[in-house]
Amino acid sequence: MPRHPQQAATPLQPATSTTTATAPRAAAVAPAAARPAPSRTGRSLASGSRRARRATLVTLTPADTAKLLALKRMKLLATGLLVIMAVIFAVSFALQGRYPWLEYVRAASEGGMVGALADWFAVSALFRHPLGLKIPHTAIIPTRKNEIGASLGEFVEENFLSEAVVRDKLASVGVSRVVGGWLARPANAKRLTGELSAGLTGAMAFLSDDDIRGVIEGLARKHVVGRDWSPALGVLTGKIVASGQHHQAVDLLIDKAEEWLVANPDSFGEVVSKRLPTWLPSFVDRVVDDRVYREALRFVQAVQADPEHRLRLALDDYLRKLAGELQHDPLMRLRVEGVKEQLLDDPRIRELAATAWQSIKDALLAALADPASPLRLTIEQTVIDIGERLGTDTVLATKVDAWVENAAAHLLSSYRHDIAAVISETVEGWDGEETSQKIELQVGKDLQFIRINGTVVGSLAGLAIFTVAQALVSLAG
Repeated sequence: MPRHPQQAATPLQPATSTTTATAPRAAAVAPAAARPAPSRTGRSLASGSRRARRATLVTLTPADTAKLLALKRMKLLATGLLVIMAVIFAVSFALQGRYPWLEYVRAASEGGMVGALADWFAVSALFRHPLGLKIPHTAIIPTRKNEIGASLGEFVEENFLSEAVVRDKLASVGVSRVVGGWLARPANAKRLTGELSAGLTGAMAFLSDDDIRGVIEGLARKHVVGRDWSPALGVLTGKIVASGQHHQAVDLLIDKAEEWLVANPDSFGEVVSKRLPTWLPSFVDRVVDDRVYREALRFVQAVQADPEHRLRLALDDYLRKLAGELQHDPLMRLRVEGVKEQLLDDPRIRELAATAWQSIKDALLAALADPASPLRLTIEQTVIDIGERLGTDTVLATKVDAWVENAAAHLLSSYRHDIAAVISETVEGWDGEETSQKIELQVGKDLQFIRINGTVVGSLAGLAIFTVAQALVSLAG
């Protein structure tokens, strides 16, 4: 009986016996002279041990284990059919002299064996050398995996990563319509907002507070401290005076002054009395206090009632002059820079940056953590609004679809080769035998049907050929 084909197709079976693994170690302890010459049985066990060790290359997941069991069952079925054909052939060959009709059975079983063996060889040659014989053009996958990976990558690049294919697919899908419908659903908007909040929270936790404070301080120095304030203040003051917006501030100041004078005559009198000579009699103090108070109140009320009062006009002239000096007077600009440096010295800038970042961070984290915060509710509503607009605004949807198609086409034209290279580079990094085992695990079960079909077709072909031959012999006789 020839060697059973099933024995050469078991690289995926895990090694379960430790006898073959411990025997060589035990033999190594004994003296070299005491070791017997290795027998054919010993060489066979060593070969089986090597196959078992190679079988551990693939780490099996539960799904892979189920596929492995299915593959073993199909191999057993295909091999069982070969054994049945062999038994039928032996019986019919032995009895065909007594029962001539068994010649047809023998021919059918003989053809079945030939077909089964041929297809077993073809299937096995994809993954390994059949019977361990290094016949040319066998073990195709282990020996040519790099070429297969390169061809697969090229196939994917040409047929799946082409600009035309992607544009047609995106156009048929209608990205804006699908995305808009998904975003318009409140549950999805809430979920997306939660994911965005979690992402932002994680990003803020990842950021270094010192680094952020340094960035804020640098921006403040560049855009606030590093700039000359005087010209900008002069331009701003000139615009305010030209537009008359400062009149509201003047009105407010005059109104507050009038209210204070009406409500605090005694306090005003005390202020005046403190500035009078101490040798004046008290009744003179009271007369002076009353007179100054009445004049001050009358003056403030006059300014309050007259938009063209000379004080108002003088204030307008002063502000216009100040605006010009701020822009063009070097001395005024130096004075402003001095005030700025006093206000924004280094410790204050650092303190301002730290306070600003901490306040922003605390407020954002609190808002992101609260599902009912105005920030998250606003984001949710914005997402829903965007989804509804994508579904109803044809112009916007067309623009979005065009943008997505152009972006995808640009990415593919720029990186399609790099994307496809991932396939070939990944396959090149695999071990040849491991690659063979992975592929056999995925498609080996279906390939066993080739062996089964080969057995059936071979039987029918053998029977047909023998029948035609017998008919020709009968006609010739």
